[in-house]
Amino acid sequence: MIYEVSGDILLSDAQAIAHGVAPNDNFATGLALSLREHWPALYKDFRNYCHIYHPKIGEQWTWVNAEGQRIVNLMTQEAAYDNGLKPGKASIEYVNRSLKNLKDLIEQEKIESLALPRLATEAGSLDGEDGRPLIYTHLADLDIPVYIYTLYPKGDKRMNHSYKC
Repeated sequence: MIYEVSGDILLSDAQAIAHGVAPNDNFATGLALSLREHWPALYKDFRNYCHIYHPKIGEQWTWVNAEGQRIVNLMTQEAAYDNGLKPGKASIEYVNRSLKNLKDLIEQEKIESLALPRLATEAGSLDGEDGRPLIYTHLADLDIPVYIYTLYPKGDKRMNHSYKC
């Protein structure tokens, strides 16, 4: 079940929050920056992971916060350059690969709910509607609530304009 909502995704009660990043991303803009500010250890651990494992596009890395909520970092963009200051561009192919792997992760780990933004629309430079059909293609048949945050005003926990798709 997919619901398109607005609200602060960081206040989501979903068991997992997924977002798109680049390998070696600096988490300097958009949702990644909000996550970095909210959970500084996430960013530090992500950078360490990238340094050791050199993730590829389409892969993911999951971090768990103190409350047990998972943050799934989807590699939807080309590797960051300029020492991680500028994430590379996203593509439909990268988002497609990442979502396929996300679905596998959800099924394997029995994740019960998921929140995610419109993927790769900020630093990734895709149009807001580019990745939307892919989210439906890969996640609509899951038997869990999937919340797509189309707008996320900081501090607003309410999930306004929620509707089932």
